Amino acid sequence: MARISGVDLPRNKHMDRALTSIFGIGLSSAREILDKVDLPYQMNSDDLNSDDITRIRKIIEDDYIVEGDRRREVSMDIKRLMDLGSYRGRRHRTGLPCRGQRTKTNARTRKGPRRGAAGRK
Repeated sequence: MARISGVDLPRNKHMDRALTSIFGIGLSSAREILDKVDLPYQMNSDDLNSDDITRIRKIIEDDYIVEGDRRREVSMDIKRLMDLGSYRGRRHRTGLPCRGQRTKTNARTRKGPRRGAAGRK
């Protein structure tokens, strides 16, 4: 099992999908990394040798912000919006959707579970 940036890559998955388990790397970034290392996208994560893992790890460390640093960067961006008092910051603070979705119905992921009506029998 390959371990890159503190994350164990999932077993028996294609490499372009397995690399997306690292926070901060999406599908297009994973494919760019594999192109730089000259590995096929369909190669299984179980078939990597130590040399391939070392090359992938080096590219990620040099060119990408991943895991803890990326999480910190995202949370600081949200905190900045909240400190500014912008619309998006207020929506983050109140736990409502920030990107224009409706809230009269749906939006249960952001709003949490329904609270029952107080006077209902």
